[in-house]
Amino acid sequence: MPNRTRTVCGPQQSSTLFAVSDDLTELSAGLREIAERLRAGELEPGEALALVEECAQLAAEASARVDQRARAALEPLPDLPGQLPLPAA
Repeated sequence: MPNRTRTVCGPQQSSTLFAVSDDLTELSAGLREIAERLRAGELEPGEALALVEECAQLAAEASARVDQRARAALEPLPDLPGQLPLPAA
């Protein structure tokens, strides 16, 4: 079994999650920051709307990256020159 590193998680997150890539971590941090600002209730309606739109954009980007990785994990690797096929079990 390959070595995997475990991330230290907050009280609301599972401590068994494996490390996530930096780009998804950054997107998640951005979403949390926006959510905190929106919850504070100190924004003008226009500012809040802009943050909601930014939040939607970040969430869509994170979703696309997760989807891309999931699809890549399911796709078979291309045949490389000189490799022999494995016998069927």
